[in-house]
Amino acid sequence: MHELGIVFYIIRDVKAAAEENGVEHVDTVVMNIGEVSTVVPEYLTDCWRWAADKEPMLQGCELRINTIPAVSYCEKCNTEFETVRYGKTCPKCQSGKTYLLRGNEVEIKEIVIKQ
Repeated sequence: MHELGIVFYIIRDVKAAAEENGVEHVDTVVMNIGEVSTVVPEYLTDCWRWAADKEPMLQGCELRINTIPAVSYCEKCNTEFETVRYGKTCPKCQSGKTYLLRGNEVEIKEIVIKQ
């Protein structure tokens, strides 16, 4: 389970941003997690709750996850297609000359505080 390690990095980055901006408490952290990122959202949420509550600045802080759909691109016919549904083979021309455009993200999108 690498989600716990990811949570530690999220906490580190959120705390640093909050401290730089004079924020005492963070209410919500919004993450973009790609559909093929290998991060399991439920595990990330469980690890978040355990780790965030140990930090005074993050106690009770909600973790929201936006799932980013995986989309691939075919270099042969210039088609974008659903990666999870079709894999690495273009559904239009059957070419395997494809690459992932998006869907592998693991990023902090937003840090929300209440004024």
